[in-house]
Amino acid sequence: ALEFRDVEAFDARHAVVLAIGEGEASRVYRTDDGGASWTESFRNTDPNAFYDCMAFFDRRHGLAMGDPVDGRFRILSTSDGGRSWRVLPPAGMPPALDGEAGFAASGQCLVTSGSRDAWLATGGGARARVLHSADRGLTWTATDTPVPAGDPARGVFALAFRDRGHGLAVGGDYGAGQPSPKAAAVTRDGGRTWQPAATPPPAYRSGAAWLPHSRSSALAVGPTGTDLTTDGGRTWRTIDTGSYDTVSCTPDLGCWAAGEQGRVARLER
Repeated sequence: ALEFRDVEAFDARHAVVLAIGEGEASRVYRTDDGGASWTESFRNTDPNAFYDCMAFFDRRHGLAMGDPVDGRFRILSTSDGGRSWRVLPPAGMPPALDGEAGFAASGQCLVTSGSRDAWLATGGGARARVLHSADRGLTWTATDTPVPAGDPARGVFALAFRDRGHGLAVGGDYGAGQPSPKAAAVTRDGGRTWQPAATPPPAYRSGAAWLPHSRSSALAVGPTGTDLTTDGGRTWRTIDTGSYDTVSCTPDLGCWAAGEQGRVARLER
């Protein structure tokens, strides 16, 4: 009954997966034989905690993000490739807004770039925010985004950074048939400021990824379609109407999307 929402693969044999949910439903597993066997490396024992997303800086150092506990987002850290984890001190995390949380829809509410920078996305509160850490999760600063919030179903669902400066945020309202204006934003200064897309995706989007080796093209996916930007997130156009929850691109020019009922697709060029 575990819900696996995030996988971080280092190569064909080594990967870490995150199961999400309240209490012990939040777990981390690691494989060293291409998925033939898995070892549990973390099980949440706090009934108030709920982990959403996971991201790695390199093969050894990574973070996992959980919804606020005692008013602050909870961060797990590993320095051995996901074989062991520890909860980081909460002192460096700013207070969460009332109702604020992360969205586990795509496993992209927490992302990294380089060896030390990480960003996490929020929703559900009065404002949709992005929090940035430049020291592998020890301290964080929060910035408001123009993505609509003010409802438990609204906010930033996914982030994608192509380097330390340039990033995308996508989201909206995941309620079926609900309008999602201003459902995308862009930053050029590492998340210190965010500007709304001039032409955003037409509906809620839960996943995003930069195209390999591109400085201006990226994909956003959601239940009602896939959108493409070729100008760094300023404008988006729909290129497919299939339902997907998450998307990822690799340096070998492959882009893969996954969605409900085991749906998997590869981008054709």
